Amino acid sequence: MRKTITVVAGLLIMAGWTVAAQEKAKPEEPKAKSGHETMATSGGGSSDAAKIARAMSAAPPSISKNATIMEMTADGKMKQLRAGTNGWLCMTEPNGTPMCLDKEWQNWADGWINKKDPEVKNLGLAYMLKGDKGASNTDPYADKPAPDNQWVVSGPHVMVIVPDTAQLDVLPTDPQNGGPWVMWKGTKYAHIMMPTAQMPKQPTAKGSAAKPAEKK
Repeated sequence: MRKTITVVAGLLIMAGWTVAAQEKAKPEEPKAKSGHETMATSGGGSSDAAKIARAMSAAPPSISKNATIMEMTADGKMKQLRAGTNGWLCMTEPNGTPMCLDKEWQNWADGWINKKDPEVKNLGLAYMLKGDKGASNTDPYADKPAPDNQWVVSGPHVMVIVPDTAQLDVLPTDPQNGGPWVMWKGTKYAHIMMPTAQMPKQPTAKGSAAKPAEKK
């Protein structure tokens, strides 16, 4: 119970931070086209300066101004555009989606990309204040909407990981519940999605109406 209270209290504190952050990072209208955190196809800025600015837009300036900036190329490789000093990593996916990850999330991402256990030792934070282009709410490796994978397009949000994913059982899995929810619950990559703006209208998978995730 103490761990659960700690997680919920942390979410309330972060909600205050992100309200202020949203005043400087206006959301863009997301499109349901590719994955949540990587493996998309094309896009991005034409110059390094544009790519750096795009990556920095994912987080509050107090974080992104001193972060390492990386670009994920179309072949999935990482290219450093600027060295940083504060331990944060801001990057863009091949489709231009930006995000900023702290050290715990960088470890988590390594586990997810390589399909191994993520090494998460403390609470971790990641910012996606420009939203994403969509992801399955149930399958960590789905790359497109399907009638049974609960595809979700998110607007501006913060993501939270904890060492023990059982701590997340207190939260729902429904993206439309009006608050934080757990994505990929029941997997080793489960994490909290915390919207900082109203959720956008959801896409409809071909041949089927989009179904909301079940509340738990």
